[in-house]
Amino acid sequence: MSIADPTDPPLQLDADETARLRRKRLEKFGKWLLPALVLVIMLVLWDRIVVWNEIPHYILPGPGLVFETLIKDWSMLFEALLVTVQITLMALAVAVVGGVGLAVLFTQSRLVEMSFYPYAVILQVTPIVAIAPLIFIYVDSRIAGLLLCAWLVAFFPVLSNTTLGLNSADHNLRDLFRIYGASRWQTLRFLQLPSALPYFLGGLRIAGGLSLIGAVVAEYVAGTGGLKSGLAFRILEAGYRLNIPRMFAALILIAVTGVIIFAGLSFLSHMLLRKWHESALKRDR
Repeated sequence: MSIADPTDPPLQLDADETARLRRKRLEKFGKWLLPALVLVIMLVLWDRIVVWNEIPHYILPGPGLVFETLIKDWSMLFEALLVTVQITLMALAVAVVGGVGLAVLFTQSRLVEMSFYPYAVILQVTPIVAIAPLIFIYVDSRIAGLLLCAWLVAFFPVLSNTTLGLNSADHNLRDLFRIYGASRWQTLRFLQLPSALPYFLGGLRIAGGLSLIGAVVAEYVAGTGGLKSGLAFRILEAGYRLNIPRMFAALILIAVTGVIIFAGLSFLSHMLLRKWHESALKRDR
């Protein structure tokens, strides 16, 4: 019996597999450890800049003071956060219903798409800061005004991505459905909607962040009119009082809320696509 040569292909494949597993293990921990390390470095640098330059807290507070303010004013800030989150989620839900419904209508009628799609584009490219004051003039309910502002920002990504997805269904499969006598509803349900799902979920992730931005912008406009509602008003109030630590605390809550919304929608996308779509399937590199 001859002794195997160490350079034989099987042993080389084993070495490659070991390297791949090691790289995969490093990536698994690195995607959490590296951002955490960068965050710690930034916080330490922020704190040292404040201390070394003796910057007053009403100009730039240190991270410790911001965290202390977040704990001290938690009841006030959390109540404002709930209002902002409520407006954000309501606007996102309405954007999903309206965007998907209108996208389906567009794909079923070319005439309807040509008639109304340009106006959806106009609403998207018009800055919400310019529209919000008019909305609060003509809409009596402040909550409805906030919801409308946030919806205008979040609506278009859902509409455009879903429309693109519905129109991207394989034409060969469409012809096959037509040959077998499938109705419009059957083609929509069994072909176009599954094909559009990845596009819709991509638009949903974008719309989640935009709905939060729209809600905050709307609260800024409404807050100047005396409506005490969400985190944006607390930021304005803190700015007027030069309570800069509270401003930073509110900004941190807004940022964390946006990250949570994006992470939640990304998880939803992964769960819906992980078993069949290329974007969610894990491949060995």
